[in-house]
Amino acid sequence: MAFELLTPDEMTEADRLTIGAGPVDGIGLMRRAGGAVADLVLSRFASAHPVHVLCGPGNNGGDGYVVARLLVESGVAVRLFATGVPRAGSDAALAAAECPVAVEPLSAFAPEPGSLVVDALYGAGLSKPLAGEVLAAVARTVEAGVPVVAVDLPSGVSGATGEVLGGAFKAAVTVTFARKKPGHLLFPGRAHCGEVIVADIGISDATVVATGTRCLENDPAWWRPLFPSPANDAHKYSRGHVGVFSGGVAATGAARLSAMAAARAGAGAVTVLSPGAALAANAAHLTSIILRRSDSLEDAIAFLDARKPAVLVYGPGLSPEPEVGRFALGLMSHASGRFGALVLDADGITSLSHQRAAFFEAAKRPMAPALVLTPHHGEFGRLFPDIAGDPSLSKLERARAAAAKANAVIVYKGPDTVIAAPDGRAAINSNGTPLLATAGSGDVLSGIVAALVAQAMPAFEAACAAVWMHAEAARRFGPGLIAEDLPLALREVVARLSV
Repeated sequence: MAFELLTPDEMTEADRLTIGAGPVDGIGLMRRAGGAVADLVLSRFASAHPVHVLCGPGNNGGDGYVVARLLVESGVAVRLFATGVPRAGSDAALAAAECPVAVEPLSAFAPEPGSLVVDALYGAGLSKPLAGEVLAAVARTVEAGVPVVAVDLPSGVSGATGEVLGGAFKAAVTVTFARKKPGHLLFPGRAHCGEVIVADIGISDATVVATGTRCLENDPAWWRPLFPSPANDAHKYSRGHVGVFSGGVAATGAARLSAMAAARAGAGAVTVLSPGAALAANAAHLTSIILRRSDSLEDAIAFLDARKPAVLVYGPGLSPEPEVGRFALGLMSHASGRFGALVLDADGITSLSHQRAAFFEAAKRPMAPALVLTPHHGEFGRLFPDIAGDPSLSKLERARAAAAKANAVIVYKGPDTVIAAPDGRAAINSNGTPLLATAGSGDVLSGIVAALVAQAMPAFEAACAAVWMHAEAARRFGPGLIAEDLPLALREVVARLSV
């Protein structure tokens, strides 16, 4: 299975390259695409009567004409409704000419109980909101409560951004071609796609690579070869040492969640760096986790000199005050030779919004540590207000822009978490679960990221793995999950990945 995601422009390029290489031509690809959808309808919705095929004027509509022809040839009752006319001489026009079904105006479309709608109006490349008779067709479909099979992407959903433009069909099944598109995974479009099936229409893996795509669906299949496995002669420090900064006496739990997650995710040693006033509170809850007093930047540097941890986690349980951000900048300026990476979460991110320019400058210095930032939407907007405030950017584009600006791996959290690297690579997570919408779950994620980076997994792949593991642990635990459950729930996930 391949995990590249193709934007609409990249999909167009994949089609062009495939046609240029031969022997298949444009109408040949269209016949294969329509055939894949017709096969799905025949296998999943054999009892539907009739099948309403809705065709637009472009290539998506051309696929629909092929679907209608093949279904009629298989003995299925089909009604075909169209908006617009395919351009003369186009592949869609050829497909329409081959279709024996009489074309009715879309305004006459009225689905009845027991019928099925095949949505071939607009595909992934839609760039303007649905309106008029198309929007009315969406409303009539919703009112009738009939299932929809979408061709490529439900009409109304942008394949590039996942944005719903004016309105959109909600599909039971979406059949797309060659690879998924970002709009299949980004909300709100993702909620409109139903089950997504990727059909092979003859576009090769080499052709997909040649489009230049640098975005993937997050899945263990591609990062698992880099997942850490302890050597037979490993000791606790060779397995990676993580330091986690704790908040004050009333805010120690977040750091402990992060620390326990780091330990469960394989770090050989984890130290909680605690203010003196919070030592007793932390000591009462920690056993295998090392505890060290740290009241100042000087104390932290002394720890770094003595223990040289691989990764630090900074932010959980702290506060959004400017001095917290200044402390982070101090850590970054003393990183060389002392630690290799810094995971910034929660108020470690928000506090830096008070000194954005200084942070972005420090992040790009030659001796700066590798950075991983794990913001939710609010934290992202505070540190990157210009990027967050640009309505033309998708979540994927925002994450990439932020990664470049901060010279950091960005984990832009949410039900469709996007992970982006400064070099333009990106991944969209697809196993997210609302079970993670609970206080403290983000602290656990930061600990998992730190543990994997500490075990020498590259930062981008480590962040992708951590996001997937975090969600998988929640799914395995199930309803009733609270953040304290996640570190132990990781045990089975790590065990399966380590086989």
